[in-house]
Amino acid sequence: MARRAAVTLPGAANAMFARVIEDLGFEAIYVTGAGIANMSLGVPDIGLTTLTEVAEAVAAISDTVSLPLLVDADTGFGNAVNMVRTVRALERAGAAGLQIEDQVFPKKCGHFNGKDVIPLNEMVQKIKAAVDARQDQNLQIVARTDAAAVEGIDRAIERAQAFVEAGADATFVEAPISAEQLARIPASLAVPQVANIVFGGRTPDPGREKLADMGFSIVLYANAALQAALRASYEVLGALKRDGTLTAVADRLASFEERQRAVAKDRWDALEARYRIGA
Repeated sequence: MARRAAVTLPGAANAMFARVIEDLGFEAIYVTGAGIANMSLGVPDIGLTTLTEVAEAVAAISDTVSLPLLVDADTGFGNAVNMVRTVRALERAGAAGLQIEDQVFPKKCGHFNGKDVIPLNEMVQKIKAAVDARQDQNLQIVARTDAAAVEGIDRAIERAQAFVEAGADATFVEAPISAEQLARIPASLAVPQVANIVFGGRTPDPGREKLADMGFSIVLYANAALQAALRASYEVLGALKRDGTLTAVADRLASFEERQRAVAKDRWDALEARYRIGA
């Protein structure tokens, strides 16, 4: 984060997506709360997931890959006291960083309408609780504000500055609506900044190079893998329903061998051989 190089963090909603991200050579992974809601529960990102469900997903991903995980912790699943438990649970599950936000509960996707934010002093106390609760001081506390859509970009930057003063390691001003607003964020705040690029969302995508020039540290593409998989699933299964065979869409499918390589079957085969009785 200190490099301010707009490092790309694709989102993973599960361990399989995390394996693909690691295999492609990315430096870190964003564990997406929206993705967990969509893929595990089949529901929209409107605050329906629980801490336990997110922690289970983080633990599965952490056990599968070696990359650092920035985890979407939503609002901390409650007040400042809940935040303490959230930080401890997700750090124990394998998080290297936690993103916490200032929306009212139940929260909504940052690119949905109808959002609202809690009072600033309440969020400040939640950040202080998160900072105090971490066991490893290298655990990054990323404080997100959704105030731009509610109170305007000026107020969002003011809130982010207050988060820095409360101890946040980085801030994340969600859903700026122009390149000009994007550029103002790292220019106004001294700590590392996170940009969130949602395909079809409100924030334009100027590309990694321009975001690095602006001074962003991290760029999230939280649900690119999910959106790709969803489109491919409809196309492939639609062809199967129509034709009764996969012949017409065979080029859209990973091979059997590619699938096994993605889950490191050779490593499990080696373990089986090593511990085989009589070996």
